[in-house]
Amino acid sequence: MSIDEGKVLICDDSILARKQIKDIISIVGNPTILEASDGEGAIEMYKAHKPDLVFLDIVMPKKDGNIAIEEIMAYDKDAVIIIVSSVGTHSQLKCALEAGATDFIQKPINKIQIIDALNKYLGR
Repeated sequence: MSIDEGKVLICDDSILARKQIKDIISIVGNPTILEASDGEGAIEMYKAHKPDLVFLDIVMPKKDGNIAIEEIMAYDKDAVIIIVSSVGTHSQLKCALEAGATDFIQKPINKIQIIDALNKYLGR
């Protein structure tokens, strides 16, 4: 699949963080981009559109990222979820990875890490 054929879900309660990730994605391609502002929305969007790649914050309203990961993975064990969060505590990261997250990107958002993730998971 090429990046342009993929679907990417960006879930963060910060509209600025979502825009930063969208702007970086536009550098390398033009996949379908879906957005959610909380974990509950991420779960609903995932079930409705089954994106190929998810960028997901941990600390969000309604349902946090770890709960969203658990519910998405219960729905689709092959989901590719990358945590993008400023919360880098060992325990939250460990929970996210144990729940099924594929990778972790520490905020502030690093353009190279987002591009590398796109190429690794969508450019295959």
